[in-house]
Formats: sequence, structure tokens, C-alpha cells
Amino acid sequence: MLNGKTVAVVVPAFNEEKQISMVIDSMPFFVDRIIIVNDKSTDRTAEVVMEYIEREKQATVHIVEVMGEIIETRYNRADIVAQKINEKEIDFFIPSEIANKNPENDRIILINMLQNGGVGAAIARGYKWCKDYGIDCTAVMAGDGQMDPAELESICKPVVDEGIDYVKGNRLIHRSALLVIPKIRFLGNSVLSILTKIASGYWHVSDTQTGYTAISKKALNAIRLHKIYPRYGMPNDILVKLNIAFCTLREVEIKPVYDVGERSKMKIFKVIPKISWLLFKSFFKRLWLKYLFRDFHPLFLLYHFSFITGIISLPYGFKILERLFQGALIAEGTLLAFFFLFISSFQSLLFAMWMDIQDNERLYK
Repeated sequence: MLNGKTVAVVVPAFNEEKQISMVIDSMPFFVDRIIIVNDKSTDRTAEVVMEYIEREKQATVHIVEVMGEIIETRYNRADIVAQKINEKEIDFFIPSEIANKNPENDRIILINMLQNGGVGAAIARGYKWCKDYGIDCTAVMAGDGQMDPAELESICKPVVDEGIDYVKGNRLIHRSALLVIPKIRFLGNSVLSILTKIASGYWHVSDTQTGYTAISKKALNAIRLHKIYPRYGMPNDILVKLNIAFCTLREVEIKPVYDVGERSKMKIFKVIPKISWLLFKSFFKRLWLKYLFRDFHPLFLLYHFSFITGIISLPYGFKILERLFQGALIAEGTLLAFFFLFISSFQSLLFAMWMDIQDNERLYK
């Protein structure tokens, strides 16, 4: 426990038999539960974890309680409905099995996915276990040992001590970032971070791709875990979901760690287009859900007015370019229409972005 609050770490693992021991052995003492989610590995990842479970059977752990049944009163029907939804939520996940015979008493929990779902799906399944057992603070560490366990306390403390909903590690602000992070990854991270700022509404977040995070019990209950993007776009997708749910966020400086035996399974040029499309859709989802249905805000109108006028200006712009290439005169009406629409679109976009930044300032702690 950390300051009286239960702490769990979700470890997504796919073919990490050589690295998973290092992750388990280095886990800080205050971690109550280590949730290893084996994403249908084809190596001995599951066997290695089971050996640890067998060895640690006699270890003393803080007992966590399964969410009990709520006694119905005239005032808590909403709580009962929410609990029933939570009980049925597991049906929407990729099929999985808990390998432990007594998961309530074991410190290390092994969840075997029955089919490969991706890193996002594995983390979501680990989140589901922690949500069901009422864990106060749930962190995520990679199964390849690429995250320094000495930094886990600084990741968890804002959640435990200050009630922050979501904490992300930030490698880009570390003084050695440009020297340690591979250049292609630094570039890809920077591009996706810019797109994620716009899509998520967390305009101050700068390292969106790091998976070293901690999330509160409140935040886990505020989003639909089974709808988290199943693969490498998960860190981007969850930021959008948390912003729609008005969850607070903080970034904590962490070290960039490479060359510890890990082997990246991510293909940068294949992932960026998929995540970019995900963020494009997520941006409009955030606008409609957060700024129309849940809490109407003028920025909804300004963004859409900007996009509509911008699209309408395109034919005039193409017509102007066509006339320029032909060396022909451009009609005054065409020029006036283009500049009026383009300037209106640009100004509306700037005002919308400014309002977006101001409104979400309250969520960045």
C-alpha cells in the first residue's frame, strides 16, 4: 500500500519470457497486486509467471475485496444499474482466463488472453480486474522492462495523495531525451503528441505515447474499459475518453529507457496513419459528446463553422490556382469569396482552439 491506498500494476506481456522476470523482481514493495496479462504469447511467458505465483503462495499481501452487492433503497437505483452494467462488462472483452486458483490472496495475478488482442486490449483487461477489486491506484508498466521501477512511486503519488485521475510519465522533458530516444521514435512521438493534443483536449500533454501511467479508481469507473483502442493507439484513445469524462491529468518527468533487452514490436510507419485516423474520429467524438450533449460550449459552433467555411472555400481556391497557372485574369467575385471564406474559417478556428485550451486548463493539474 502507499499512504493507506491499494496499488496495483498492470503488466501487458507478449512473448516476454526473457524480460518478465526482471519486471517482477524489481517491482517496489508497496505494490499490492501485479497483474500480468499474457496476450496469447507463443513462448514461455505464462509458465515463467506461474512459477513466481507458486513460489509466492506464502507471501503476505493486502487483501482486496470484490465489489459486493448494493442493498437497494429508494435513492440508489442508479448505483444498482451501474453495478449491473459493470458485471456484464466482462462479456465485451476478448475471452480470457485467470490462471490463479485464489486471486483474492495472491500478489501476482496471471490473466491469459485466449486470443491475441493487442497491448491496449491487454491493459484494458488488467484495468477491468483492478476495477472489480476496487484498487485505488492502478499503474501500467511494460513487460519488457523498459520502465524504471524506481520511478513508480512518483507516478502513483499524485493519484494517491492528491486525487489526480490520470498521471503520465514524460520522457521528452528529460535532459537526455534527444540523445537516448531513437530519432525516428522521437519524431513519430512528437507528431502523434501534437495530433493528440488537438484530439484529446489535453493541450499541455507532451509525451502522449509513453505507457508508464497511473489511473485512479474514479477514472476507471468513468470510462468504458472494453471500448479502449486495442492496439498501439491505446494511450491516445484513453486520453480522449478521460477528457470527455472531465478527468484531471498530470505529467511526471521520467527517464527514457532503451537497450535493456527489449525488442519493440511497433512498426512506426504502419502505426502513425492508423493512430492519426483514430485521432481524427476521436476529435469529433469529443466535440459532440463533451461540448454539445454533456456541456454545451460555443467552441462546438466555432469549430464546425470553421470546418464548413474552410471546405466551401476550397473550390474557389482551386479556381484561383487554375487561373494563375493558365495566366488568365481572376474574377473579383472569386477572389472576394475565397478570402472572405478563408479568413472567416481561420479566425473561427483560432477562437475555437483558444476556447478549447482555456476550458481544459482546469483538467491539467
